[in-house]
Amino acid sequence: MALDIENIMKTLPETVSAYGDRAVGGYFLDININRKAAARYGLTVGDIQDVIMTAIGGMQVSMTIEGLERYPINLRYPRDFRDNPQKIGRVLVPTPAGNYIPLSEVTTISLSRGAPVVKSENARPNAWVYVDISTSDIGGFVAEAKKIIEERLDLPAGYTLSWSGQFEYMERAQERLRIVVPFTLVLIFLLLYFNFRNLAEPVIVMLTIPFALVGGIWLIWSMNFNISVAIVVGFIALAGVSAEIGVLVLTFIDHELDRQHKLAGGRRLNKKEIMAAVYTGTAERVRPIAMTATAIIAGLLPILYGTGTGSQVMQRIAAPMVGGMVTATLLCLLVLPVIYGSYLQIVEHYRKE
Repeated sequence: MALDIENIMKTLPETVSAYGDRAVGGYFLDININRKAAARYGLTVGDIQDVIMTAIGGMQVSMTIEGLERYPINLRYPRDFRDNPQKIGRVLVPTPAGNYIPLSEVTTISLSRGAPVVKSENARPNAWVYVDISTSDIGGFVAEAKKIIEERLDLPAGYTLSWSGQFEYMERAQERLRIVVPFTLVLIFLLLYFNFRNLAEPVIVMLTIPFALVGGIWLIWSMNFNISVAIVVGFIALAGVSAEIGVLVLTFIDHELDRQHKLAGGRRLNKKEIMAAVYTGTAERVRPIAMTATAIIAGLLPILYGTGTGSQVMQRIAAPMVGGMVTATLLCLLVLPVIYGSYLQIVEHYRKE
């Protein structure tokens, strides 16, 4: 069954190599003790097994101490005396009478074929098919491989097929992300609500987060990165920074709006006065927001284009942040004030004198 799957996997264009475990492929040295022959020499099965264990297999007789290090000392025959069945048969066995007889007199030595390694999982024997691929899209590769194997392989009753390795880790990560991502967004919304003490402004900020992620998606696409845990982590960090910038913009707009209300003596403001307050409040945040975006992008560019150990993971964390900070900055300075200004006009229209 493993060989059939190996041949099927080799037909996929993204497969670099595929190798299935051979159920029979290893040689085993069997030493069967002839009990009647051993009894004629006054030997027990344990006597012969002790010779086999010490002379051929090796026995630990002591331990050497070198500082904090401990090394076992094993004693057995040199390799030249045990490298084939004929030489093993000439290993001497001491008898109670003080004589020595060759091991071949009381045993039958033979080679037999069997499984190189007997593997089991969940109390069931199994065989592995090792596959190396040329693409980084593990999920897409496994989905295509499952489809082809289902079409070409007739899996008998009692057999099961499961996918492990990096794909298994990816599935576990996806299960965690299904919890982490919504929890993060809910936490951001709660923090926004505690800051503004209303639902409208947190909703406006949260609605802008998907638009802020556009730049990160563009950069990931241009660098030919596939979605991974590292990229999702980068998007989560980008969402937090984008929400933070949005909070700063709305806060300063609110401050400017309160100032305009005081200047107007508490009356309702018209559309022109509201948009003027929005413009002034946003203008006060242009320099801090630009400095924040520039600092983040400048700090992540060496990581994005760096090489070395761990660079592949770090690049995928930095890419969403670098691309997303560009669109997040433009969004918070251009789009967000317009949306919030329209909302303020509606609120001001229904506000009582």
